[in-house]
Amino acid sequence: ELVLKVRIQNPKLRENDFIEIELDRQELTYKKLLRVSCRELGVNPEHVQKIRKLPNTMLRKDKDVARLQDFQELELVLTVSDKKSFFRVPACSERSGYNKKASELTY
Repeated sequence: ELVLKVRIQNPKLRENDFIEIELDRQELTYKKLLRVSCRELGVNPEHVQKIRKLPNTMLRKDKDVARLQDFQELELVLTVSDKKSFFRVPACSERSGYNKKASELTY
């Protein structure tokens, strides 16, 4: 697995921490990176303008993603239209720590 550090680019946030994501080295594509990053950060992929490898390199294609090394820092740069629709509400099954069996327990 390739471990990357990803965050949303937002200079207005006081705390804008990175999260670590894992990608299968056999499936290193731009589309997969975008999908996993958006799912983990709760962002709608349609609102991602570009993916930036810090400090100043834009990722554009699969070959760019294939060159990434462990723990490189990436930012999702979002479009600036309607801020309310940037973040999507994940389905229960996508939330980290969700336990389907526990949700079906009755007391």
